[in-house]
Amino acid sequence: MLLIGTILLLIIGLIHSYLGEKYLLIRLFRRDNLPKLLGSDWFTKRVLRFAWHLTTLAWWGFSAILYVLSNPNVNVQNEILIIIAVVFALSGVVSLLFTRGKHLSWLFFFIIAATSYYGITHS
Repeated sequence: MLLIGTILLLIIGLIHSYLGEKYLLIRLFRRDNLPKLLGSDWFTKRVLRFAWHLTTLAWWGFSAILYVLSNPNVNVQNEILIIIAVVFALSGVVSLLFTRGKHLSWLFFFIIAATSYYGITHS
């Protein structure tokens, strides 16, 4: 049963990102009345885009956790911590690149990734 959830989360993530870009974000960004954060709508658009796709990344992380739980290994805790570290490291990279560091979530994502990795190496 957990494998069904794994597959569904992967598929939903793909559909979410693709259809969100095609039918929601692109149309939304054509509007001329978006809030102007930090002086322009550039930052607003970038934050909306990276936040939208971070949802997909999070779902894929949950998918990986369900996969690990469907076939538990000796050290499930470390495997889940690795997944969390990877998801938050990738989230930090996405946030940092999409907003050129102006949205400070990247800092917190990297700290979460580091503490998760620390949990693996010091458990």
